[in-house]
Amino acid sequence: MSSRTLTRPLTRIAVLPAATAAIALSLVAPASAHVTATPSDASAGAFTIATFSVGHGCEGSPTTKVEIQVPESVLSVTPTRNPLYDVEATIEQLDEPQTDAHGNEVTERTSTIVYTARTPLPDGQRDTFELSFQVPDAEGELLSFPTIQTCEKGETAWTQIPADGQDEDELESPAPGFTILAASGEGHHGDEAAHEDEESADGAAEQASDEAPGAEGTAADADDADSGSSALGWAGLVAGLLGLAAGGLALARTRSTT
Repeated sequence: MSSRTLTRPLTRIAVLPAATAAIALSLVAPASAHVTATPSDASAGAFTIATFSVGHGCEGSPTTKVEIQVPESVLSVTPTRNPLYDVEATIEQLDEPQTDAHGNEVTERTSTIVYTARTPLPDGQRDTFELSFQVPDAEGELLSFPTIQTCEKGETAWTQIPADGQDEDELESPAPGFTILAASGEGHHGDEAAHEDEESADGAAEQASDEAPGAEGTAADADDADSGSSALGWAGLVAGLLGLAAGGLALARTRSTT
């Protein structure tokens, strides 16, 4: 077999992995461009900050607005300011009052958060938006935030929610979200306990401060005692000198009489 004949099969073998890799990359690329939500803590009942990432425009058109729809199980949302956008929250009335994490009766909820760009976001750049809220106490549930991305030309609705048992990667425009994890036992309750510990420490410090004047008084008494002892010492020394002077004077008189 000639070397030329042997080279052809080897070339075909080398081309196959390259073609397979190219196909795989073409399938992965669109998924990585989805609008995503990444929580700082996905535990049930935890207070979290979810970061929503927008990676591209609408088929090449710059992004002008991002509308994030808040799931009904989340009552209150606090958006983080973004200097390149105007932010607006839409509030809606609840059908029935609910109780929040602090035991307060709530009659309304945040339904949407809208970021409107002051300067359109170019297609080749990405941006992030942060929402702060309490994760619902629903371990294992998928918490989805359907998002509408509006561009100078057209829009993309990232609103598809997978059905039970369906893989999110099968969706063309999946809504950003995350699966709620088991409660960690930490969160605002732990913060309150730490706050109580700080108050206890402050109380102990104040008590020590209240007792401090007594110690200062004892020290002052000791200083007074030292001052009194010094005064008596000086008085004794003066009396001794006067007695010595009187004795010398009497001796001089006796000698002069003799």
